[in-house]
Amino acid sequence: MKLLKLKTAVLAGVFSAASTLAGHAESHAVRNCTWCHGTSAQGYLPAPRLAGQRRQYLENQLVGFRNHARDNPLSKQYMWFATANLGRQTTQDLAVYFSKLSPKPADDGNHQLVAMGRTIYQDGVPDSNIVACIACHGPNAEGVREIPRLGGLAFSYLQRRLEQWGEGYNKTARHPMPHVASQLSAKQIAALASYLSFIK
Repeated sequence: MKLLKLKTAVLAGVFSAASTLAGHAESHAVRNCTWCHGTSAQGYLPAPRLAGQRRQYLENQLVGFRNHARDNPLSKQYMWFATANLGRQTTQDLAVYFSKLSPKPADDGNHQLVAMGRTIYQDGVPDSNIVACIACHGPNAEGVREIPRLGGLAFSYLQRRLEQWGEGYNKTARHPMPHVASQLSAKQIAALASYLSFIK
């Protein structure tokens, strides 16, 4: 009986220690992200906001960084290294954690371009065969599943990402983003980024 109690106590101690270590590991992983993305994950330039982003999108992007599919310069410089040793469970945990945080709009676009950006987002550009963004990203730019939330992201981040699509980065990405971005003019990109930055 005493031996059974001793074994039970030892097992309880092991599970308690494992749970404590897991908690610290999670905090450590989150802290590593928030050095660049902010303590509330609202983003610092040029790192984007993670708070409120779609879980599946976040998970896919972390895998993409680790596999070097996201190949733009800042991804190579920072995110390839940051995700090199992320295991599957930690990747999933981080995606869930950040997706549940409340997002705040950046509110940093050009007010004079908002109307133009709204038109492109809602109606596309028929003359250039560019589909409306709303078709995939939703009426409030909230995204769905692996399609990201765009609403409220920083103007400069959105602008640069759209430019990079057109420059041929992230070649493994599916249609229609590479085509759409490559057809947009610099002013249209600035208008879209401006409009999206103000969405709450």
